[in-house]
Amino acid sequence: MRSPASNHYAKAFESWLKDNFVRYIPVNQQCRVAFSQNKIKNFDFVFYPPGRSAYLAEVKGRKFVGKSFAGLSNMQNWVTADDIEGLVRWEQVFGDGQKSVLVFVYCLEKIDVESDGREIYEFCDKRYTFFVVDVEDYRKSMKPRSLKWDTVYMPADDFRRCAFSLEDLLNNG
Repeated sequence: MRSPASNHYAKAFESWLKDNFVRYIPVNQQCRVAFSQNKIKNFDFVFYPPGRSAYLAEVKGRKFVGKSFAGLSNMQNWVTADDIEGLVRWEQVFGDGQKSVLVFVYCLEKIDVESDGREIYEFCDKRYTFFVVDVEDYRKSMKPRSLKWDTVYMPADDFRRCAFSLEDLLNNG
């Protein structure tokens, strides 16, 4: 059985959840659930910040090769259209109060990154930072990236406006 934590990005996210005492459930990625004869792409985790409803999270691992988080430039944020459609449909299945989010886990390639006050999380001799985008915000501003691969991205200005840290999610909801 392949869990979402089969890659280092998902493992880092799962470790962050544990370290911050956030309850969560990993989702089996080998099964696609069929509703109305259509298959819905699974998300990676359900997590429960204290005192709030569940978040349905799709984890996307990316490398960050820049020197600073200032302005959130050079932050790759592409996903597949299937990722977005799946999260939207799962949110409908789960009902009111559930939020679908994309969790971008950036592995820092350089040692001397200026964090701009953002948390750097160390896990298995690597350094990460996490950004969250509500799937509805992403959907409103997404643009096609590759028709061949059916991928989309969020323009940099929109990403700067909509992305927030995991710490902000825990502290501010």
